[in-house]
Amino acid sequence: MQLSKSEEELMNHLWKLEKAFMKDLLDAYPDPKPAPTTIATLIKRMTDKGFVAYNTFGKSREYYPLVKKKAYFSKHVNGLIKDFFNDSASQFASFFTKETNLTKAELEDLKKLIDNEIKSR
Repeated sequence: MQLSKSEEELMNHLWKLEKAFMKDLLDAYPDPKPAPTTIATLIKRMTDKGFVAYNTFGKSREYYPLVKKKAYFSKHVNGLIKDFFNDSASQFASFFTKETNLTKAELEDLKKLIDNEIKSR
């Protein structure tokens, strides 16, 4: 299951905070802040989708993520590679390195990361 753009934005705040009450989530947004009802609707949807859970303290709820950020985005990237690059990481890497205007230093950093990964296998 996937999050909408607005749900992803809220989830990013929750990942940063780790645990948050509604007020904390609202405070995490820059001005102009969304309406509390908007945040409540998004949190409800995300809870229904299994991305968020909460603990109840009286009438308040403390929300926390059920999905780790790395796992969510890893699944996203793998889906992107499968759907748009014929399930070929090489095609994805080629596109990424040619179309993102990386500097020579950034490309060298990527090469080091790949070389280190090769050594560790």
